[in-house]
Amino acid sequence: MPYFVLFLSFILATPIYAHEWSATQGDMIEVTLNSHTPINKLTCMGKEWPFKKADDGTLHGWIGVDLKQKSGNYPIKWVGKETITDHVHINKGTFRISRITVEKKMSSFDAAAIKRIRADQHAIQKTYDMNVDIFPSFSKASIPVKGIESTPFGAQRYVNGQARSPHSGIDIAAPKGTPIKAPLAGKVLLIENMFLNGTLIAIGHGKGLVTVYAHLSKTFVKLGEEVQAGQIIAEVGSTGRSTGAHLHWGMRFNHARINPHSLLSLSEVFTAKPNSL
Repeated sequence: MPYFVLFLSFILATPIYAHEWSATQGDMIEVTLNSHTPINKLTCMGKEWPFKKADDGTLHGWIGVDLKQKSGNYPIKWVGKETITDHVHINKGTFRISRITVEKKMSSFDAAAIKRIRADQHAIQKTYDMNVDIFPSFSKASIPVKGIESTPFGAQRYVNGQARSPHSGIDIAAPKGTPIKAPLAGKVLLIENMFLNGTLIAIGHGKGLVTVYAHLSKTFVKLGEEVQAGQIIAEVGSTGRSTGAHLHWGMRFNHARINPHSLLSLSEVFTAKPNSL
């Protein structure tokens, strides 16, 4: 897959548990810590991130790098009785140009359409702060639908020749009616028919991880329903602003715009760890 989490080994003389990690804009990365020091908080880039202890005592944390996060080095702080500082280097991503042509009414909006679009955006944004009392199974995610990736994450979009916001998800082309499965267990936070996104579902997976599914033809879940990984939640469609049947799959983690491939790659590269001395 084109966007995998990259881990960079970095050897330091001291301290014994210091790590240097590497990621690209839009990545979700897993970081680890081997230490007997009690830890109660993991922070990076001004945000707090979830972590848990594995059976062997190792701490595993997950950090989201927003699509537009500036490249450079950032401290990762494991905060407890003492603070242990690792670092992550954020690399600038290379993103494709995407051009689509749609009807004028779906690219040039009157006041009523703009009002609706803003209301739609607000409804989605509200889900990013909704509490879901579970811990995501980061290492066990699966792709929601098989098909052709027609527009990748981060693509600079041009609609009828006009620049728009970069693509904050991936588009997977598949025949109308193809079943869509939840990649992880979670809770349905939003079901709505939207101007641009068409029929949309948002699912919260806990700890600020929210996935969005747009342009649906049918939905099979209810608001507030708890869904299991692999459960069919909807069918592929072409509702809203769409040039053909496809699923738009988006992901936010603690508000950061995340490439869904990062979640999939965590299940495939889950054992990758940095070296330390």
